[in-house]
Amino acid sequence: MEFHPREPGKVSIYACGLTPQAPAHIGHMRGAVFFDVVIKWLTHLGYVVDFVQNFTDIDDKIIRRSAEERISPAEVAAKYGQMYLEDLKALNVKPARFVYVTEHMGEIIAMIQKIMQNGFAYEVDGDIYFRVSHVPDYGKLSNRDLESMQAGARIEVDDRKEHPMDFALWKSAKPGEPSWDSPWGKGRPGWHIECSALSLHELGPNFDIHAGGVDLVFPHHENEIAQSEAYLGKPEFARIWMHWGAVRLDKEKMSKSIGNVFGVRDVLEKYSAGALRMLFFGTRYRSPIDYQEDRMQEAQNSYLRILTTLARVKQIIGPVEPGEPDAATASQVADAMNSDFNTPAALAVLHGTLGELNEIVADGLAGNSERAAELYRSAVWISDLLGLPLEEQKRSTEQMDVLMQKVIEWRKLLRAEKQYAIADRIRDDLKQMNITLEDSVEGTTWRVG
Repeated sequence: MEFHPREPGKVSIYACGLTPQAPAHIGHMRGAVFFDVVIKWLTHLGYVVDFVQNFTDIDDKIIRRSAEERISPAEVAAKYGQMYLEDLKALNVKPARFVYVTEHMGEIIAMIQKIMQNGFAYEVDGDIYFRVSHVPDYGKLSNRDLESMQAGARIEVDDRKEHPMDFALWKSAKPGEPSWDSPWGKGRPGWHIECSALSLHELGPNFDIHAGGVDLVFPHHENEIAQSEAYLGKPEFARIWMHWGAVRLDKEKMSKSIGNVFGVRDVLEKYSAGALRMLFFGTRYRSPIDYQEDRMQEAQNSYLRILTTLARVKQIIGPVEPGEPDAATASQVADAMNSDFNTPAALAVLHGTLGELNEIVADGLAGNSERAAELYRSAVWISDLLGLPLEEQKRSTEQMDVLMQKVIEWRKLLRAEKQYAIADRIRDDLKQMNITLEDSVEGTTWRVG
């Protein structure tokens, strides 16, 4: 499908955001990191992008956390929301334009009123429910009918509802919980209505892309479509839906309720931000990712090879003016990114560029200094597009230089003591790590590749 935005030259995107009630885990970050690259690519194509994401800053989970920590729900949301913003920065992600549920109660209440006026919702004891039976094509996003959805759903029994699948637009206030005034008494919004109200208020109907995790297709996004079209009176909510796959541990989606989570900060204590981005980009965004330590270590090694190669080449060829990639590289990356944001293919182009660069440098440039500079510039361009932090390059390279000089000295001592087998083992082990030792009469040097 060829992409044509609602308004020429502009792209409007809404992504379901975080409920800030605990430290973020890496499953939360997959969508943020992926859309960071989506925005970069669309901007590269010349679009002006308005990327909006919500903070659900009032919710049952926030209220429970408030009781546990003995602070107000607003303080819980502010505390963990700030932590999330710091995590985005640590992962080299440019934040979206965040909007907050508690700052848009007027828009939410007005939307519920209009849905009721159109006959799609009803009141019971101060609660407002949406009538799913009034929507003939309910389930069109997940391609399921109402009966199959009801059979597969865990539904809380409530005899007050007209249909078991009807969902809450407004919840009447409970003692001790935050609440807002409404035509139906004090209360707070249901989960689904928040994203509909905020996205339509910020971007208007028929906006270009609505995004979220694959676990939100049903019921959250299905209900968003139903209530938004009931409000608008026509099918003009979101034009394109994009869902990223879950990050899993032992084949199960990471979830705080299960307890199988890796916190962002815990992961970044062991690995770099670039390594986590490499892990994410090595899989198509719609597919799940199984988090494993060996895969994370592999991503870390791959990222380190990128940094080391770029730094060593720069040492040899000198400063390279920033600029656009060569035509062939630009075309290959465009083919990848324009094919539903195929980041694994874009990574393959980067690795191919670095491979050719290593070959030229290994041959001593041999009159190819201009080509080396061109390849270097292209590699930096792809790295920037994928948000791989190259500012780590200097520190990593300095550490690598010191380490490799030590290794060369140790190996020289082993050879002097005629322990050739161990010296050769060191050389072979380094080769498996894509580090080559080259012995000559002048001494031993090393290179990546």
